[in-house]
Amino acid sequence: MAFSIKTFAIAAALGALAAPACAQNAATPWELKPDTGYAYDKEGKTFSYKMGTSNAGELLKGAKKVPKGTLFFIGQNGQLYMRSGQYLEGDGKFKFGSDH
Repeated sequence: MAFSIKTFAIAAALGALAAPACAQNAATPWELKPDTGYAYDKEGKTFSYKMGTSNAGELLKGAKKVPKGTLFFIGQNGQLYMRSGQYLEGDGKFKFGSDH
């Protein structure tokens, strides 16, 4: 089963946003591993898969790079979204934080 890099990034974002650490105001870096695939399935569940390199070319077919400056989040409806554009204030604080 082939997964796109975009799908991996979205799933990783979902996992990071669903973690208890998201209640904090401070940003925490993701720990994405190069030998792991991250999936967000049709039911909205997330999974991680140990990947091999024998079919890496097939994996990259149709895959798209996630642009730098992309924010992933879960909407009130439970749907995963992504948004490109500014998400930090001039002082480095999260623009959409709970203190706004």
